[in-house]
Amino acid sequence: MLKLIFAGMLLLATPAMADPIAPDRIHVMDGDTIRIDGKKPDHRLIGFNTPETTRAKNDHERRMGGFAKERLQEIVAGGNLDYSRVECSCKPGTVGTRHCNFGRFCGVLKSNGVDVGTTLISEELAVPFICGPKGCPKTPNPWR
Repeated sequence: MLKLIFAGMLLLATPAMADPIAPDRIHVMDGDTIRIDGKKPDHRLIGFNTPETTRAKNDHERRMGGFAKERLQEIVAGGNLDYSRVECSCKPGTVGTRHCNFGRFCGVLKSNGVDVGTTLISEELAVPFICGPKGCPKTPNPWR
């Protein structure tokens, strides 16, 4: 019985397997949001936040958001991508609504085995943004 419980705990702790995804299936919406196969809902990449583009509070943020979007486009075009959808960190009952990531799915995109967020953070085009199981802290935005 103990072995069965331990095996179940390992299964729950194991992240979803990433699947290879071709660059031409991904449209970059901004530095932390992609659309797959041209279909909504979009996918919010987790673990980081980039400056806004269309909802920017000022010209500096809009310009930095453009740089983050362009860099993510370069990374995607480079190929060797893996994507995995993950559960969004939202209040119970809000998943799939505008109250949970504006109705977007959540996911992790890796290029050559490295999370794209890690790359954007290292290039100062993003900041870490770690959510809890049922919600997120205030979205960091040092570009405002």
